Amino acid sequence: MKKWFGSSGVCLNSNGEVLMVLQGKTDEDKTWSIPSGGKEGNETFEECCIREVHEETGYDIKIIKKLKVKEGISEEHNLSYEVHYFLIQVVGGERNVQDPDGLIHDIQWKSVNEIEDLVLSFPEDRDFLMKMFNRLE
Repeated sequence: MKKWFGSSGVCLNSNGEVLMVLQGKTDEDKTWSIPSGGKEGNETFEECCIREVHEETGYDIKIIKKLKVKEGISEEHNLSYEVHYFLIQVVGGERNVQDPDGLIHDIQWKSVNEIEDLVLSFPEDRDFLMKMFNRLE
């Protein structure tokens, strides 16, 4: 079984919204996710997060702190995964899809109420994201 390593960036703005991307292959239904992707070469998890957020959204970010590590197995893809989640802050750049994989179709800031109803790429992240909002209140 192959092992996949990646990073995800949770970015909350001053309006209490989280940065989300609409993703999917051209021929499949699109779903929402926080910006994320796989490590390349000898990148650290932090470097991966910074690169992936920039590629998917155009924003330059800084890491505030590590939030959690999600590990699991995808039977469908015959791989185990380890994803590091970081709280991040936008420090520059501008909203622009520049994903080299062509999988990102939209970028939006979503409220807590919207996240409750979104079709997520990783449904298991919903509770985690809802808890992030609750911590801010």
